[in-house]
Amino acid sequence: MNVQEQIKTYIASQPEPKRGEMQELHEFILRVLPGYKLWFLDGKDSENKTVSNPNIGYGSYTIKYADGKTRDFYQIGLSANTTGISVYILGIKDKTYLAQTFGKTLGKASVTGYCIKFKTVKDINLGILETAIRYGVAATSES
Repeated sequence: MNVQEQIKTYIASQPEPKRGEMQELHEFILRVLPGYKLWFLDGKDSENKTVSNPNIGYGSYTIKYADGKTRDFYQIGLSANTTGISVYILGIKDKTYLAQTFGKTLGKASVTGYCIKFKTVKDINLGILETAIRYGVAATSES
């Protein structure tokens, strides 16, 4: 199964109304980041144990670890969780930036160093989410 098929299967596996919202957000991010690399992580480690929720990833950047090792990973992530949906904006060095810059104007969402979590799409301002996504991609493209 290729990445597009994995994403389609993952979104289809969600109960409504989350399924429709995940599809809407997937299409939204594809419009914001046209032509960016797509990823799908099933949330399982090398021993097939579940270690996280499955994630759809968009874009690509190189993570540099303290020990000097590097790893290619996605810049933006999308995942269903037990209470709603999470959008991950990875690679931002200042872990207070997202919350301070977008937290008050984004809507009804919990914003941490790299995660924007909300119950439903109608709770958030998609224009502000787009600005946050574009910021995150620009920040990791510079490094």
